[in-house]
Amino acid sequence: MANDGTSSRGLRVAIVGGGLGGLCAAAFLHRAGAQVTLFEQAPKLTETGAGINMGPNAGRVLHHLGVTDALIKAGEIVETAWEFRRWQDGSVLFSQERGEAALRRYGAHGYFIHRADLLDILRGVVPSEIVELGRKCTGLEQDANGGRLSFADGSTAEADVVIGADGVHSVVRDAVDGAVATTFSGQCAWRCLIPARAAAQFALRPVQTIWIGPGRHVTHYPIRGRQWVNAVAITPASEWTAESWATAAAVSDLVAEFEGWDSRLTDLLAASATSRWALLQRDPLARWTAGRIALLGDSAHPMFPFLGQGAGQALEDAASLSECLAGATTADVPRALQRYELLRMPRAYEVQRRSREAGEQEHLPDGPEQQLRDQQYARRDPVGHYSWLYEHDARAHAAQAPAR
Repeated sequence: MANDGTSSRGLRVAIVGGGLGGLCAAAFLHRAGAQVTLFEQAPKLTETGAGINMGPNAGRVLHHLGVTDALIKAGEIVETAWEFRRWQDGSVLFSQERGEAALRRYGAHGYFIHRADLLDILRGVVPSEIVELGRKCTGLEQDANGGRLSFADGSTAEADVVIGADGVHSVVRDAVDGAVATTFSGQCAWRCLIPARAAAQFALRPVQTIWIGPGRHVTHYPIRGRQWVNAVAITPASEWTAESWATAAAVSDLVAEFEGWDSRLTDLLAASATSRWALLQRDPLARWTAGRIALLGDSAHPMFPFLGQGAGQALEDAASLSECLAGATTADVPRALQRYELLRMPRAYEVQRRSREAGEQEHLPDGPEQQLRDQQYARRDPVGHYSWLYEHDARAHAAQAPAR
């Protein structure tokens, strides 16, 4: 693995994982002239789940990739990002504007979009010849000059930079921070799709509606030209165990979790097809990089869904990492990756912390704390409440931050 001192336009970059973060990183780095190879263990690029709510921070990253027209065509511009409703009667506790108000303030739209459609958009800006499917990474080692990946089929690959975008069960992470335990949170997510014909009109508005109540919540919004409503319910796991990582689920069990809630919500859930997923958690890592290896997305910071930032933070990672590698020679790689870590860790961990806190607030039992929360919701700025989250431009932040 010789070090020839070439610039980033010749860097050999191996990306492990073909999800949203991995594809976004591949797109940015390929455009910058790096020799990118993306290794995905599945036989084809697919996304599990259904809808995704992207904030303006994620929309801005994708705008930098030049895919805004495709987003508008495949997705739905968000008019209201957060419409919090009380579980019992649906009364609105807080409503945040997006649409043109967000565009003026943040310079970008947010979108509702099906995950598979977003994957297709990113795949469209990544040449198919740099994607290798059916390549399951089983190990990784490095020396001063590069990294060597091992695969389940016995093959190997070498690169100047290795990026782990391989999710919460990351293999690459073990080469960065050792075997880090990921634990079951005791909560599960029910992912639901409801055909528009079975949904009430209020659920088809370009609004993310969040019904909050004791110990659980439901969020829903339209996708795919308002032909479907995407809904996610978070509930205690009860007897369900972490071993059941993802499984089909009975709609009747889901509806029973919300017994006594507003009938408009339970009627919506009753019309869905659903599956149940474990919500996993992990303490923050001490580092995201080691030598020529870097992590992004869930491999570095699995997110609870309470701020809708799982995909958004992965996209921010990809933009920041590609900017940090811009102009780097092979000798510069470790320092460039350390800069990425310094820039991204505080931001991602702040989002991770606030997401956990948001979940705790949303699930308060009825009583004095819940009443105080509702009063605080009523005083929120209807446009700028989440400005700390949406104003961030990960690419510009990396480009403007001084090198260390």
